[in-house]
Amino acid sequence: MSSYDVIIIGAGPGGYVCAIRCAQLGMKVAVVEGRETLGGTCLNVGCIPSKAMLHASHMLHEAEHNFASMGLKGKAPSVDWKQMLAYKDETIGQNTGGIEFLFKKNKIDWLKGWGSIPEAGKVKVGDDIHEARHIVIASGSEASSLPGVKVDEKTVVTSTGALELGKIPKKLVVIGAGVIGLELGSVYARLGSEVTVVEFLDAITPGMDAEIARQFQKMLTKQGLKFTLGAAVQGVTVKGAKATVTYKLRKDDSEHTLAADTVLVATGRKPYVEGLGLDALGMEMTDRGQIKTDAKYATNIAGIYAIGDAIEGPMLAHKAEDEGMACAEGLAGQHPHVNYGVIPGVIYTHPEVGSVGETEQTLKEKGHAYKVGKFPFMGNARAKANFAGDGFVKILVDAATDRILGAHIIGPMAGDLIHEICVAMEFGAAAEDIARTCHAHPTYSEAVREAALACGDGAIHA
Repeated sequence: MSSYDVIIIGAGPGGYVCAIRCAQLGMKVAVVEGRETLGGTCLNVGCIPSKAMLHASHMLHEAEHNFASMGLKGKAPSVDWKQMLAYKDETIGQNTGGIEFLFKKNKIDWLKGWGSIPEAGKVKVGDDIHEARHIVIASGSEASSLPGVKVDEKTVVTSTGALELGKIPKKLVVIGAGVIGLELGSVYARLGSEVTVVEFLDAITPGMDAEIARQFQKMLTKQGLKFTLGAAVQGVTVKGAKATVTYKLRKDDSEHTLAADTVLVATGRKPYVEGLGLDALGMEMTDRGQIKTDAKYATNIAGIYAIGDAIEGPMLAHKAEDEGMACAEGLAGQHPHVNYGVIPGVIYTHPEVGSVGETEQTLKEKGHAYKVGKFPFMGNARAKANFAGDGFVKILVDAATDRILGAHIIGPMAGDLIHEICVAMEFGAAAEDIARTCHAHPTYSEAVREAALACGDGAIHA
């Protein structure tokens, strides 16, 4: 029986980051992972492969629509689907291999197999029992579906199957207008698929600032995506290689159908805790199947902790990473803190969408007096030169103190630009602090400064 200071179940972003931080702090660490490669959903079938596909399809779009304007003449490239998938797989391999190298560098043991917890202080992997002073559950999440929708990962797929399709579908129906559905929908739209997004709510991207969401939908519609909102999916039937999606419009209860070659079910994710033996342990769970934890990620079972998608909060890789580091530091006797008010969200379509903090809607609900500073990318020289003038930066500040409460960006490199706001918010900065900070010219980041100026006397270039 091997013994460790910490055994972590799951080698996704939360688990592997927690393991490395524990090792840095002098602990003997093992990680249980049943996949053939490390990195969890994110690196294997989620964030990383989808970004590779987004990049490849965006390059095709640029070749088809913008190259000629720049004097780059010639026939736009055709799509070699097998090669595009191979590029995606190579990207996965480079990243998962990197995690394996980090495990060896930090002397972390990889216990290959699926783990369970027969009792506090013990983890079973296969027929072997391992002891640990601390156990951290970082088991992640899995795609959830709807009643009447059976996923086969061939015709009716989750994001996993959507990254491994045998061919590009002529007609793709996406159920759910959240981040995953819109990212993958935009990939296939660029590759020539007729994409229809069916969403239960009356707006896309639930929780996003409403003004950004409306602008985002207009942009995606311009790119060829079709939207059916306020629609409750009743079921999906498959005959041969074809599928039929049945839905009811909530406004009048009328029933409609959509034909598709492929149906992508993108209705969210749920914690993956199956097989861990939590019921037998008496683990406290939420109504949504998440593990209950306290502020230090401790469960109700002494010595067992949980982080990432398995617990409450946004199911984001970077949120899991922050919790992994904080949990490790807590086990080492430190006093870490995760600021959940400054966790950014990004949608990696083109243009990108980046958000952090409050929206106008949440501020109104709280009765918080605020000011808005906005600046369009059409006023940004770099954006115009790069055919990326669509969208804007929006900063929300306290009406009395000018302290930044939130920001929302739709436009080029929004996922990177949002972090200037994150750092500012972490330090309690005012919009004036950003406005008085010199920004290099010409850069996209100047649009952030201009939006900050707009919170005061006004932007210069608007």
